[in-house]
Amino acid sequence: MVVPKIFVALAALVGTRAAVVSRSSLEDGTTLVQPVYKPLELGSVKPLGWFKDQLELEAAGLSGNMFDFYRFVHDSRYIGGSTEYSGLDEASPYWFNGLVPLAFGMGDERIRGQVKYYLDYILDHQQEDGWIGFETTRATRGLWARCLLLLGLIQYAEADPTQTERIVDAMHRYVVLAHSMLQNNYTGLIVHGNDTFDTAGFGVGRTHEMHIPMQWLLEHYPRNNSQIIWETMELMIDGGVVIPQWGADWRTFWTDKSYPKVLYDTTPYDLSWVFIHGVNMAQGLRYPLSLYINSGDEALKAQTRKAVDLLAQYHRSLAGTILADEYISDLNPSRGAELCIAAEVMFSSSYIYQYLGDNDIADWAEQTAFNAFPVSVAPDWWSHQYVQQENQPWSRNLSTDDLWWDVNSYANVFGLEPNYPCCTVNHPQAYPKFLANSFATTADGGLAHVFLIPGTAATSLGSDGSNTVLVSANTTYPFGHTITYSISASEPFDFYVRIPTWADTSKSTITSASASASTSSNSHIETRSSNSSTISPSSLGLQHIPVPAGTTTTTLRLSTTPRVVPRANNTAAIYYGALLYALAIEHDTVTFPPVEYRSMRALPPSTLDPEGRTKDFALTPKEGSRWNVAIDPSQIRVVRRSSTSTSNGTAAFEEHDTDDALEVSPDELENPIWELGAPPVELRVAAVEIDWPIVMDTAADPGTFDVTPKGKPFAARFVPYGSSKLHMALLPALELDDVDFGI
Repeated sequence: MVVPKIFVALAALVGTRAAVVSRSSLEDGTTLVQPVYKPLELGSVKPLGWFKDQLELEAAGLSGNMFDFYRFVHDSRYIGGSTEYSGLDEASPYWFNGLVPLAFGMGDERIRGQVKYYLDYILDHQQEDGWIGFETTRATRGLWARCLLLLGLIQYAEADPTQTERIVDAMHRYVVLAHSMLQNNYTGLIVHGNDTFDTAGFGVGRTHEMHIPMQWLLEHYPRNNSQIIWETMELMIDGGVVIPQWGADWRTFWTDKSYPKVLYDTTPYDLSWVFIHGVNMAQGLRYPLSLYINSGDEALKAQTRKAVDLLAQYHRSLAGTILADEYISDLNPSRGAELCIAAEVMFSSSYIYQYLGDNDIADWAEQTAFNAFPVSVAPDWWSHQYVQQENQPWSRNLSTDDLWWDVNSYANVFGLEPNYPCCTVNHPQAYPKFLANSFATTADGGLAHVFLIPGTAATSLGSDGSNTVLVSANTTYPFGHTITYSISASEPFDFYVRIPTWADTSKSTITSASASASTSSNSHIETRSSNSSTISPSSLGLQHIPVPAGTTTTTLRLSTTPRVVPRANNTAAIYYGALLYALAIEHDTVTFPPVEYRSMRALPPSTLDPEGRTKDFALTPKEGSRWNVAIDPSQIRVVRRSSTSTSNGTAAFEEHDTDDALEVSPDELENPIWELGAPPVELRVAAVEIDWPIVMDTAADPGTFDVTPKGKPFAARFVPYGSSKLHMALLPALELDDVDFGI
């Protein structure tokens, strides 16, 4: 990875002692801005259906097994080993941050054993001065990776009360040390002299990552240490901006004036490289919000919205992630997008939604979770890509890496570490945190289902916590568009369901049936009621469902039709519900031993799964599988797999009437679901083969060549993007003769 080393030289510009603003008047966290939607404590939400299948695959796959063999986790220096991939020392902290919610979201005892071992080791080996980690010298002690450890620790403390006190004890000891380090010329944040912990300045761009764990500590367990906690957060931010030209004050970047709409070698740009790095950007979305939570400054809240909008307009992919092959450039579909960007976007959009409440931001989280993230993960969760492309006709070692900023030619291969290992250790957080954030309490004391995956939420509502509530969301969403809720409550409460912005509210309906029981001295009385109506969501997109004491069953039916999104150069993409659909490309698979990300030589067996499940895969189109097509987006049909088969034994499809809500039963979903042919609903789109040039060993970007049809139009097969590892999602649009869809 190519990164500047300017920070070493510039550190001399910093004064020898940092000044802070006293926050002694703020003795606890009562002044922190509260979220619009507050997630339940970790472990309160459990998965059902296809999402449970996914988390089970994750636990059985690379995420849940790298602790046993992968050198950057199994042999991490944090637990007595000898291996790290950089001076940032971030590998196993990333892993811990993702495995804790997997362990407690699933209730998986094997995974819980892994994170408990890690927890015990780092706490039992906390150094006398409070440092958490193995580093013993000023030159090697960097604060950035500690933020990841703290994120894992606060999740653990929420999920397992038996460990809360020792975790909080360790955090208080650490924050006192971090505070003193930062006061001493921002030690541990800005490199000085021969410091080696962060010569590129990643930590300077991620100073706000200390805020979430510090805000949690301040709000829940301040222990008369509030001033030091406040000042530590402020010192982190101050240290990140103290060198004006090369610091990382995201408040100067998330503006119409500063934000680069496109970025090429010739584009004038005089801000820090930190801002244009894709993972930094995904994390940097949280910067103004983190400061807003502390200050209540509405301008920072507004800037958070501005950051979302700028990214959405200029660098957000069709699948919901950020197009950045290390660094941003433009919206061309040959550009790469790192897997760990998708994981960070999912967390950032969830976090921002909790405070802003804007419905489209929740849509963004779902878009990334159902498209950008799964497309880069193998169906069995044992391998992944470093970067995906919107138009990806093959996944193999390319003949050049010139099409990308700073990614190797192997980066879109599915493997153990096809490029930098950050994606290997960071991607596990995506789905477990998405599950944990899928239900949230509301400001009026109610409960909301905000990310519409199948799952259960168990919580206690009411000012005194006396209302015991259990909600089960039974659904195949996003593959189907209906959700049935089974709700039990000891007292009445307000339940809400977030209605996606793509739903047609004039045709979507909700039906509720409730049964309540009461017993007097003389009789037992049971009351039943039922009603059905068109939905009427609030301005925030929430459908209100008053729930009485007892049991209630509610069914939501969302109506929608395929959406065509036009893009530059007369191109188009197609969505149906929350899913991006792409041209399916049948592929052949070639398997080979995993390679080391720098040398590209085969990795030694000592860092591979002893059962042989770690492999690298190249995918190439099957002979006769067309990828070079243009489409007529005015001719689209929705089809679903039928119970019958064709004469050659393949699945038959029948047309779905889009006037009806798409109802898909759990039995129709295959496992694993993110595999070509597994989702039961597809599209048929009028298409024609075209002459499509290959440039730099990949499909040329639309707009760089003339669209020349050849042959007759036909009905092309479009499938959910996440299920088709080879795909074409952004295609030239033209007008074709009517196609016989044969359905």
